[in-house]
Amino acid sequence: MRKVLTLAVAATASLGLLAAPAAADNDRPREYPTEIDGGAWTEGHVQGIAIDQRKGYMYFSFTNVLVKTDLKGNPVGSVKGFTGHLGDLDFNAKDGRVYGSLEYKEQESFYIAIFDVDRITSMGMDAQTSDVVKTVYLKEVVADYTADMDGDGTFDGNVADTADHRYGCSGIDGVSFGPEFGKKGRRDLLTVAYGIYSNVDRQDNDYQVILQYDIQQWKKYEKPLTESDPHTSGPERPHGKYFAYTGNTTYGVQNLEYDEHTGNWMMAVYKGKKPQFPNYSFFMVDGRERPREGDLVGQPAPERGRLLTLAPGGLQHDATGVRGWEADGQYGLISLGGGRYYVSKSGTVTEDGVSKHTGQAQLHRWTGQAPTPFERVLGAE
Repeated sequence: MRKVLTLAVAATASLGLLAAPAAADNDRPREYPTEIDGGAWTEGHVQGIAIDQRKGYMYFSFTNVLVKTDLKGNPVGSVKGFTGHLGDLDFNAKDGRVYGSLEYKEQESFYIAIFDVDRITSMGMDAQTSDVVKTVYLKEVVADYTADMDGDGTFDGNVADTADHRYGCSGIDGVSFGPEFGKKGRRDLLTVAYGIYSNVDRQDNDYQVILQYDIQQWKKYEKPLTESDPHTSGPERPHGKYFAYTGNTTYGVQNLEYDEHTGNWMMAVYKGKKPQFPNYSFFMVDGRERPREGDLVGQPAPERGRLLTLAPGGLQHDATGVRGWEADGQYGLISLGGGRYYVSKSGTVTEDGVSKHTGQAQLHRWTGQAPTPFERVLGAE
């Protein structure tokens, strides 16, 4: 972004319009259903969504089950049997597979789950025996999650109220494919955001921590899911590790999405609780700004990292410099191109006396306005 802005451009930024289409975004909006129903499930609330636009399928994560539907919401297949937490999803157009975050906190194991979605052809397929899921272990995440930060020789486990867990890492959630931060040209890297415990009494947990992986050689790491004997096959380190200063949030980036329309990375979160921060529910990283080396504030020992820049526009908190919006997307977010998005709505329904979780992908358009940058599309335009 230019260092000097004219008054006209500065005024535009105050309205949230500098986060408008990138110059390379020439796609025209396609017609999409205004809502796609993911069904009702007992396993858990909807965590993430993904779409195969070419073949016309939607994918919903309901915490312990992956559901495949067509674009009319008709169920096509499902994969069940996860005892861990299946979170955010993204579709990789290069290999035609769906990638999702998969956590086993008690086993101190964090994976990217990779679904061969063409094989998902019936309901209730088993994640461990049906050969539709492979997993890759993320060593960097495990190291930060299990870090004994207070040096007492004991790792406190899946507990938020502790000094352990480097950066407050609770695992992973948001996943998306997109370019390397701040670099031109399309190079799709798998980008993974940490979950961050909510803890108002520590100062080293105010960043969103984001990893980028080049997955071209990941075939050698992929292993079947075996929950009784978790494997540790995965890359030694990420391609890059980055930090976005937003203030502490509740479980970090729930849904991460690279958006060609704005050229930015969208981060939907559960609001934080620290009173000194604005605690917005939606942030964007400026995709054009190169990461800069800088001090990581609040760390128990001096530390430097690669810092990301929050995109201009929206709301700004003068005391902290944090920028953001108030928007949904915590339960699922897909950029469709042309300023159109599916945002997932979570709900519950009772069927035959059984409470179930529902999820609908609802069509929205980008406005960039503050406080809410999305507007729902209710009918044909």
